[in-house]
Amino acid sequence: MLKQTEVVRLNAGRLEELYAQLGEAGAEDVVCRALEELALRLSHTERCHREGQLADMRKSARSLVAIADQIGMQLLARVATDVTISVDNEDMVAVTATLSRLLRIGDSSLSEVWDMQDLSI
Repeated sequence: MLKQTEVVRLNAGRLEELYAQLGEAGAEDVVCRALEELALRLSHTERCHREGQLADMRKSARSLVAIADQIGMQLLARVATDVTISVDNEDMVAVTATLSRLLRIGDSSLSEVWDMQDLSI
């Protein structure tokens, strides 16, 4: 089995901006809510794919873009965009491949942010 791995880099500058704008408590609240929402939407996107609900899948993937951008997950946002483009093109092979990549990147990105938060405490 081929194991897919990618290095996930967060835009630390974006997180620093949030902390500067909102203060520590406000930024931590935004980041925590964003992480929870990302986890829910990743799961929902995958479920929509399994159930063949492509319109809902596209909508869910599209919502991931804004949330990921907000907290500096640029790779996740870009891959979520790739998923929506694949759905728009009705390319089911690409949909499946980009969704798999989205889920891998999502997992890695969520772990990375949690690890960064643990270091800041």
